[in-house]
Amino acid sequence: MKTEIKTPLAFRKYPSTTALQCFETAARHLSFTNAAQEMHMTQSAVSKQVSQLEEMLNLSLFYRTHQRISLTPAGKAYYIEVLGILKHIELATTNLMSHSSNTEILKIVAHPTFCSRWLIPALKGFSKEYPLITLDIKEEVCPFFPEDQNVDIAFLYGDGVWGGMETIKLFDEYCVAVCQPEYLQDKSLCLDNLDAFTLLQLSSRPSAWYEYFKQQNISVDGTFRGPRFDTFHACIASALLGYGIALVPLRLVEPELKLGTLVTVWNYESKGRGAYYMSYPLSLGNSHKVKAISEWITESMA
Repeated sequence: MKTEIKTPLAFRKYPSTTALQCFETAARHLSFTNAAQEMHMTQSAVSKQVSQLEEMLNLSLFYRTHQRISLTPAGKAYYIEVLGILKHIELATTNLMSHSSNTEILKIVAHPTFCSRWLIPALKGFSKEYPLITLDIKEEVCPFFPEDQNVDIAFLYGDGVWGGMETIKLFDEYCVAVCQPEYLQDKSLCLDNLDAFTLLQLSSRPSAWYEYFKQQNISVDGTFRGPRFDTFHACIASALLGYGIALVPLRLVEPELKLGTLVTVWNYESKGRGAYYMSYPLSLGNSHKVKAISEWITESMA
């Protein structure tokens, strides 16, 4: 009987973190001298590290002239990759150093506006109640659960149906048209002349204003015109500065409406097509940290 002999994996040569740091710093400054000052090394030491990296890669990362250096196409592509690698190492190291061995990190993703205006206030007191759970909150414009990322729980807007996910409905969305009080001065609220108003648009919902009026059985032109923004936060900020009228979820502008810095233009709340949900993978259903935040949010809603 023959015994199968497994050949060990061939040795893989990787660049040192020092070489990568020297390359990243030199590429950022486009100067070995400035890189040396930041790295607290000599200029020749930084240059040598980069040269050894180029020898290992068998590629030129920089064009070198008497006056300056510049990145080659390969150098530009490598710089982007190296920057991500070094940031990942830094994050992993600081996470490990800043938490004790019995601390759990709860990774959360949420839409930027929802995060700052609803989620963070709702989480007030959570860290005091659960000192061994560290919140790691990432803001992201995403209509679905980012499966390619290491996320424990997401706060999403949609229909509540995401494959392999447990979802808990938070609330429906109702949008209101709001603006700065001074914006309405010398303006008639009659919709016969919609051109008198600037309608602030959300890029991800180009037909929002059209649907707002359609729900009221009002037919008007010009609902698709107006400056476009990526987030509700930008729409709200623009409305506060008097740029025009924003159509935004009522829950996200309640503080401004109470203070009077924003007012509703027309007395109507349009129901959105979706709702806001708290969602997490089914595999994390028994996770202590996921249970903790689920209960916390549910209680805060009550």
